[in-house]
Amino acid sequence: MGVAFFGTSAFAAEVLRRLVSRGALPIDIVVTQPDRPSGRGRAAAAPPVADAARELGLGVRQTATASVDAPEAEAGIVVAFGQLLRPPLLGSYPLVNLHPSALPRWRGAAPVERAIMAGDGETAVAVIEIGPELDAGPILAERRFPIGPGDDAGAVRATALELGVPLLEEALLDHPAPRPQAQDGVTYAHRITAADRVLDWTRPAAELDRTVRALSPHIGARAAIDGRDCLIWRTQPVADGPAPGAIADGLVIGCGEGALRVVELQPSGKGRMAAADYLRGLRAPPARAT
Repeated sequence: MGVAFFGTSAFAAEVLRRLVSRGALPIDIVVTQPDRPSGRGRAAAAPPVADAARELGLGVRQTATASVDAPEAEAGIVVAFGQLLRPPLLGSYPLVNLHPSALPRWRGAAPVERAIMAGDGETAVAVIEIGPELDAGPILAERRFPIGPGDDAGAVRATALELGVPLLEEALLDHPAPRPQAQDGVTYAHRITAADRVLDWTRPAAELDRTVRALSPHIGARAAIDGRDCLIWRTQPVADGPAPGAIADGLVIGCGEGALRVVELQPSGKGRMAAADYLRGLRAPPARAT
């Protein structure tokens, strides 16, 4: 028996590809979530990890009840799986989780997004033992790294990927002594909701820019420009601008403090585009964001 890989998301799929490419850990079987409706047509789509596993020639087990339907293995790696694992799986073999945050800060489902939204200047990627409490297990290996002032979630995840895959190998091959997480400073990274995505122009520009970066390139912040729904993908805070919600100088939108220049957006029904291209397609300059 080898190692079972439990994962679902695109980030988990990239971790799987790296592990298999490096070859240090014998990944024998992949466990992921069932197909789910996706897109405008709501057609059933396989999770990114299922697609990656099939491309790599690995066996795939899709289940909504992994705790009672998991394969036998010597050890298990869990990355953005989306199920809270319980007995009988817990205790059957060692399980480690790759988590992209500076634990115990940002336990939970959206650690990268919440760290950026909060303005954290530093984060981490850690390998922890999995126990009954969410993301609370002892730390086996950890690397900290800065979040740059222009970093979006894609950039932070890319760094976590580069640092995290070797940490998984270190944790499973070198058997480092586990270190309990600190009891102070525990915060939870709750799932991103529809309300989290809406830009409130009465808020400071720096805060809204963090929201945009936290939700890019995978989710998208939302705003309406002259009544047309848009996803906002890239912005730049500026010191001065019009009143909150008013638009000037192309796509500079006033905020509660300062203003936000929209650099890249996606109008409803269109693809992503630069703000200059969007403006060229309008009959009149935009006036209001809500």
